[in-house]
Amino acid sequence: MRRPLLLLLGLLLLQQGRCFEFVIDGEWEDEMSDKRDHRERHKRAVLTSEEQEDFEAVRGDDITVKSYKVESRITSRFAHTTVRSSVVNSGSKAQSIAFNVQIPKRAFITNFTMNVNGIIFVGSVKEKTVARNLYTQARARGKAAGIVRANSQDMETFKTEVFVPPGSHIEFELHYQEMMQRKLGSYEHWLHLQPGRLVPQFQVDVYIFEPKGISSVQAVNSLGEQFAHLMKVTSSKDKAHVAFKPNLQQQRKCENCTDSAIDGVLSVKYDVARDSNAGELQVSDGHFVHFFAPSNLSPLPKNIVFVIDVSGSMWGVKMKQTVEAMHAILEDLTMDDYFSIIDFNHNVRCWSEDLVTGSSIQIEDAKQYIQNIKPNGGTNINEALMKAAHMLVKGTTQGLINARSVSMVILVSDGDPTVGEIKLSTIQKNVKRVMKEDFSLFSLGIGFDVDYDFLERIATENRGMAQRIYANHDAAEQLRAFYSQVSSPLLRRISVLFPEDSVSDVTQNTFDKYFQGSELVVAGKVLPSESGTLTSFTTAAAARLDITLETEGDVAALDTEMAKQQHSFPCFARQMWAYITVKQLISERSLAPSAAKKRRITQRIMTLAVEHQFVTPLTALLVESEDGTERMLADSPRDPKHGCCSVTFGGGPAPPPAETSLVYDAPEWVQISTPPPPHEAGKGPEDWTLPPKINLVDNDPHFIIHLLRGNMDVCFNIDSTPGHILNLVSDSGTGLVVNGLLVGSKQPHKSKLSTYFGAISVYYQPDGVAVTVATDRVDLTDGRSNHSFTWGATADITQDGVRVSIVKNSHVSVVVNDDIRVMVLLHRAWKKNPVSVDFLGVYIPNDNRYSPLVHGLIGQFSREPEVSVYDVHEGDDPLKKEATMEVKGNKLQVTRGWQKDYRRDKKRGSSVFCWFVHNSGKGFIDGHYTDYIVPNLSGFLRTL
Repeated sequence: MRRPLLLLLGLLLLQQGRCFEFVIDGEWEDEMSDKRDHRERHKRAVLTSEEQEDFEAVRGDDITVKSYKVESRITSRFAHTTVRSSVVNSGSKAQSIAFNVQIPKRAFITNFTMNVNGIIFVGSVKEKTVARNLYTQARARGKAAGIVRANSQDMETFKTEVFVPPGSHIEFELHYQEMMQRKLGSYEHWLHLQPGRLVPQFQVDVYIFEPKGISSVQAVNSLGEQFAHLMKVTSSKDKAHVAFKPNLQQQRKCENCTDSAIDGVLSVKYDVARDSNAGELQVSDGHFVHFFAPSNLSPLPKNIVFVIDVSGSMWGVKMKQTVEAMHAILEDLTMDDYFSIIDFNHNVRCWSEDLVTGSSIQIEDAKQYIQNIKPNGGTNINEALMKAAHMLVKGTTQGLINARSVSMVILVSDGDPTVGEIKLSTIQKNVKRVMKEDFSLFSLGIGFDVDYDFLERIATENRGMAQRIYANHDAAEQLRAFYSQVSSPLLRRISVLFPEDSVSDVTQNTFDKYFQGSELVVAGKVLPSESGTLTSFTTAAAARLDITLETEGDVAALDTEMAKQQHSFPCFARQMWAYITVKQLISERSLAPSAAKKRRITQRIMTLAVEHQFVTPLTALLVESEDGTERMLADSPRDPKHGCCSVTFGGGPAPPPAETSLVYDAPEWVQISTPPPPHEAGKGPEDWTLPPKINLVDNDPHFIIHLLRGNMDVCFNIDSTPGHILNLVSDSGTGLVVNGLLVGSKQPHKSKLSTYFGAISVYYQPDGVAVTVATDRVDLTDGRSNHSFTWGATADITQDGVRVSIVKNSHVSVVVNDDIRVMVLLHRAWKKNPVSVDFLGVYIPNDNRYSPLVHGLIGQFSREPEVSVYDVHEGDDPLKKEATMEVKGNKLQVTRGWQKDYRRDKKRGSSVFCWFVHNSGKGFIDGHYTDYIVPNLSGFLRTL
């Protein structure tokens, strides 16, 4: 049986007579060759004894570990971790002292330094050709060291040993970096703590800085209850600190024990505050990072074909746990979902030849089918995947699959193909040929005998991802956890675009799907510009919605703020861009169709890794003494059993882009919200959406009705009760209704409680679409789906015949079939104001095309009444003339006054002079204002 794959450290000991030497641990693998014969594939289902041995951070006999300190600085989801240890050989003999660190598999080592009896070794990343030469020399002299990639779920082990005489003092320091991945609504930072002995100075510090704010943070303790009270978590709006500093007595397993009780993982779980669905655009150090993690959207329906390996190797615990997991997964399906199950060994069988709905009857039948499976025989992966793709194609042809649904194949297997087509490259080509652009493949490899690299390639190439399921852990829980990540797709066909000539070197910016609780990340370089802001435009398709979102980031503000932060990582944007780029290039390299393209990608990876100091499968870390006479070398060869990298979890990437810069012109719709040209600088966006003269309701609430024929404005107030819903427009002919919910001020002012509109609803009955604009959010519902947006970003949303445009913290425009427009204006009150509250204003054009049946407090004036005003004379207030108005057979005493139109200036408003009708518009409106109170926000007005 082969030894576990090693990430090798080579050492060249140049001088004889030194008082220490490095110990050989490991053997070289030719990672540059991708040709692996099927007969030579390594098969095993259990850990070797070497991998099961007890792990210790510092290993050696008769040594004194003076200190062990871990510090992580997480800034905007990017973590830089430093592990330091100080050790003395306190024995009477020379010996090997090992320094071991378990690091996340997704991390890149960026440096390793060591001070051995005053000889300091400092690291720098080089191309691997240098590593090969140095390793060969070191191997010839019999001196080397190594890093072991153990088959654990999330970690791999950095491992080095140094042979030193008694009394030697050694200081180790390892640095690594990684991007936090959001899963199921949070980020989790893992630190493996297993010192193996008592340490006088043991300390862990995790510092988090998130510019937009931290919504939650907690330290997850797996070390034991005795340490729970020692984990201190402090947090403020945008910073958090987790500290763990047990003293010697607290580290002991028992009161008089000499063994350490610290053995496990300390993880920090947190999430960030999000003020909009448009994402977060951060600019720092000449780079940008766009984070996109929308919520409050209804899930898209799913079409899933589960493809389950039931070959003989699945017998026992693997099958039992797969059945257990499938029972829970099937329970999650809804009536909107379609599914089927394929199980395969040397034959391929279908529980149902066609996709069926997720009804309770079908789910129970599927559970029973899975329960009765008896594993045996070989493994025919090729035919099983062909059948699954055919089933989805058939469902599309039959019209079962909703055009806005998400279709996926979930493959669960524990072995390589042994029956039918067994050549991996041919299977890969076959799968790519039959999987349509709308289908995704997710591969789950159970145990250690599966060819994970192959599963990862076919998944990545087909808009999915792969994940290893560890059979010696709780495989059922791992399967359920994976499914939870893909069970709620919220968006499809996501693109993050930028204006031309604003950015360059953009990472992947098109994504096939976005799943609830995850996050899509796009990074790049910012080009020089006179503008102080960078803008991104995100387009996506949701359930019955097409969405466009605009996000802005200040080019200089974050760097200014970072300079004030003591524990931030100032290079996060630059390193995150490089990290994402290298990960994507490694993935693209594994799928390269030609040797020439593979060479180009290889060179790009090496250039970036050297520039940003990442130890990758193609680079090495040269660690040398200050005088250059002694050297160590760390490299990271590709592991064919574990894959080269992981895909950022956003439902899988779009197909690999061409070798061009992923920068796009702003789409045409962007012009809606761009600043006006210089000669129109005095105008705001609303001037293009609504005519100058309109009907409106604003403030508490004041109505202004513009009469086109009479060229005059008539005003009236409505004094009602908080909680009442007033009908503004009710048109049973077109099926449109506009209603407003009244809210009260915090307390009476001069013995009067003012009322305002706190929510406005536009309901379009033919499509069943309701748009409810409140002071804190904008909701779209259609009876089946519910989507929510905040005021925190500019957005454009289209559903059927309804278009909603949100201008950040300003106003919302609702357009129905291009015939009817309603604009809702947001007014923010000072939070500490003892009286005022946030409220809304409503602006409705006169030229809306209603049916003859339209009515409502505003709708009725689409049929303009005859109005005459005469006998204008001085009133009690010399500044306000009085007159008589004849309208609808009534003679009303009116006062010349003014009200405010806030479209151009939300603070001061523009004065609109009008004739004011007293008594809540009595005589000017049909009936009494109480006739316009409706029971709910979607209610039509009863016939007056």
